[in-house]
Amino acid sequence: MKKIIIAPDSFKGTMSSIRICDIMEEEIRKFFPDAEINKIPVADGGEGTVDSLIEAGKGKKVFVKVKDPYFETIDSFYGILSDGETAVIEMAAAAGLPLVENRKNPSATTTYGVGELIRHAVSKGCKNIIIGLGGSCTNDGGAGMAAALGVKFTDEEGKEFIPVGGTLSQVKKIDASEMLDLSGLTITAMCDVNNPLCGENGASKIFGPQKGADKEMTELLDRNLKHFANIIKSQLNKDIIDMPGAGAAGGLGAGVAVFLNAELKQGIDVVLDTVDFNTLLDQANLVFTGEGRIDGQSLRGKVVHGVAIRAKKYGVPVIAVVGDIGDGIEDIYNAGVSAIMSINRVAVPFEIARLRSEKDLALTMNTIMRLLNL
Repeated sequence: MKKIIIAPDSFKGTMSSIRICDIMEEEIRKFFPDAEINKIPVADGGEGTVDSLIEAGKGKKVFVKVKDPYFETIDSFYGILSDGETAVIEMAAAAGLPLVENRKNPSATTTYGVGELIRHAVSKGCKNIIIGLGGSCTNDGGAGMAAALGVKFTDEEGKEFIPVGGTLSQVKKIDASEMLDLSGLTITAMCDVNNPLCGENGASKIFGPQKGADKEMTELLDRNLKHFANIIKSQLNKDIIDMPGAGAAGGLGAGVAVFLNAELKQGIDVVLDTVDFNTLLDQANLVFTGEGRIDGQSLRGKVVHGVAIRAKKYGVPVIAVVGDIGDGIEDIYNAGVSAIMSINRVAVPFEIARLRSEKDLALTMNTIMRLLNL
C-alpha cells in the first residue's frame, strides 16, 4: 500500500471525523508505516465544519466578535484555508441552536452574526466563501445576514428595521443598493436538505418545532416566510418559494441564494471539491470512509456514497467502516463501495457502545489491516 485516503463522516454522538481519521491512521501505520496517507475529515455543514476543512485544507481559525441570535455580542470564528482566499463559515457559530440554550424562540432569533462573519472574511481578501447551513436556531429567511451586509428592510411607514422570523410580515420594501460588493466572489452553501421554503415540508413546519416553535408559532413563521418570498419575487425578481434547499437553516438557504447568489450543494461534494479529492485519487490504492449508520438513506448524498461515486471513476476500492449497518444497502456496492465493516463488536445498547467506540474502531481497523496484509 503506497497511498491511502481516509475520508469519514463523524459518528454522531461518539467520535468526530477528525478523531476517526487519527485512529484509522494509527492502525494503518502499524502495517504500512511508509504509506502516504491523506486524511480528509468530513462535516455536513453544522458544528465541526470549520475544524474539519481546516484540518483537511491546512488552514487557520480567525476569531471575531459578532452578534449572537439575540443581538448580543459573542466571540465567534471562521476558517481560512491555506490558499489564503477560501473562507469556511459555520452559520451555527453565530446562529446555532446551542447558543440559545433554554431560550429557544425562532420567531425572535437572527442570522445577523452570519452576515458579520461573511463581511469580515471579505475584508480579509477571501474570494471563495463556503457557508455551512447546519444547526440553526433561526427562521428569518436570511434577512438578518443580509442586513449585516448592508441590505435595508423597511416597513409600511418607511422605517428601517432588521427582520426576524416573527416580523418578516412587516417587510414592505427591500433595498440592496448599498449592500457589500460581492462581485467576483464564489459563494457556496453546504446544504444537505432539499426542503422548500414554505408549506408542509418547509423550514418552519419541519424544523421549527426542534427550535422551540409550538403549532401556533409554526403557522406564523410559515406565513411570514411566504410573505418574505413574495416581496423578494416582486421587488428582486427572484422566485425562491419552491427552490429545493431554500428551507435549510430556517430559510437561510433562500437568503444566501437571493442575496449572495450562492450555489447550494451537497455538503460532501463541497468538502471533496475543496480538498481536490479527484486529484488525490490519482495513484491511490485504497480509500477508507465511514459514517455512524449506513442504510438505504446513505444513497441520498451521504458521505460514504459521495466518496464511493468518485473513487469508482478512478478504479480505487473503498472500504466503509461504520457504526450500524441497516437494511437496503445493496445499491451502495453498485456506487463503488467494495466492503462494509461495522465497529460494533458486542451486542450492547448505544449508551454503552458509545463509551467504547474509539477502542472498537481501532480493533476493527486492526482486523481489516491484518486481512489486507495477508
